[in-house]
Amino acid sequence: MVAAMEKNSFLFLSFLVLFPLLHGYTAFAAGTDDGSEQWGYVEVRPKAHLFWWLYKSPDRVEDPSNPWPILLWLQGGPGGSGVGFGNFLEIGPLDGNLQPRNSTWLRKADLLFVDSPVATGFSYVEDESLVVTTDDEAATDLTTLLKELFNGNETLQKSPLYIVAESYGGKFAVTLGLSALKAIEAGELKLQLGGVALGDSWISPEDFVLSWGPLLKDVSRLDGNGLNSSNRLALQIQQQLAEGQYKEATETFFELENVISISSNDVDFYNFMVDYANDPVLSTSGGWNEVMMGRDPRYLGAKKSLSSNGSSSTDDLPSLMNGPIREKLKIIPESVSWGGQGNLVFPAMAGDFMRPRINEVDELLAKGINVTIYNGQLDVICSTKGAEAWLDKLKWGDLKTFLSLDRTPLYCGNDETTTKGFVKSYKNLFFYWILGAGHFVPVEQPCVSLEMVGNITRSPNLHS
Repeated sequence: MVAAMEKNSFLFLSFLVLFPLLHGYTAFAAGTDDGSEQWGYVEVRPKAHLFWWLYKSPDRVEDPSNPWPILLWLQGGPGGSGVGFGNFLEIGPLDGNLQPRNSTWLRKADLLFVDSPVATGFSYVEDESLVVTTDDEAATDLTTLLKELFNGNETLQKSPLYIVAESYGGKFAVTLGLSALKAIEAGELKLQLGGVALGDSWISPEDFVLSWGPLLKDVSRLDGNGLNSSNRLALQIQQQLAEGQYKEATETFFELENVISISSNDVDFYNFMVDYANDPVLSTSGGWNEVMMGRDPRYLGAKKSLSSNGSSSTDDLPSLMNGPIREKLKIIPESVSWGGQGNLVFPAMAGDFMRPRINEVDELLAKGINVTIYNGQLDVICSTKGAEAWLDKLKWGDLKTFLSLDRTPLYCGNDETTTKGFVKSYKNLFFYWILGAGHFVPVEQPCVSLEMVGNITRSPNLHS
């Protein structure tokens, strides 16, 4: 393993600096000797620390008329680690075995990963009462981090920032987008916001849970009895949300997942073509329990971790993050382990988990911000059927025109014999239907995903 790491130039000599104090908080940073990577902590509130990791693309093209973009990746959960999952399992330069990833999104943009909210991944709190309870609180912390990173760095300020999210991260993305815009307009944040992209994002829990039963019935994973049981609970959630009973709706959400799991013989909520134990992404990652341990054990905690045999293989994400990665980073406090506080995040946010964020999407569109929605065809938990349902609820003035347009087929490279997806766009709204992918679109359809990201970020380097 050490040889492989050296082969991939993984262990560069690190440097450690103390950033200037902004807003009264301390920011520590380190990085590789060649400057291609930087990482560090920002104390976004007293005793609340966010960890970030920035990769500079080797494919960067200097074009003053079309600046090279930065992509901020926000993971879901809430409580999933972008530094771990998004980086090593989905879009970063190295995979979970520290081998080069040909489909890394670094080919289209610099990549910024943040373990958010605090207590996620390598991020931590010194007092458990400091864990955020709402999407807005998480967005405020992220805005503080962006101020620390961008305000004193003219190079970063020249690059437009694209906030790209997956799953629950979509709720963080739209609230951060609005929070960042407010700070930019007030002159408190020196940053260009290029756009927001919502990948299989939990924007409207109501529309998603209402879609589950009919979708799974159509693909033969539920029968009529399972459909009736699913619809009954979904309608109960709808009523609870209408009455503002968000915590109660979260409890019913878990009950609904449990009923569907039983009725479908454990369908994978992230890819309806397989059972949960055979998820094409999670079954090779290991440690999903440790990241999501705050979630209800009846479903999301039910998966047996591949690390249960005590193996220290890098196929086991916690062992990778708490072993070679921790050793490389050098600045992780001794008292902090990757995912060690993960059980704090979801319970703290249970009251916001089922709250919709459709209005925030509308606000971004009204302000002229580019909003991209992309969805995997095989996803259940954030199904395309549900995404289309909340899209129809937008109050955006150009929605009717958008919906009336035909879609354009997508292919991979020069191969036009196999349709990989479809796209529709009008003005600043874009929607991608990605075929053959579940919840984890970049992993399951890497080629068309990479081309999509080049379009989203308007990367001047559009070669395949």
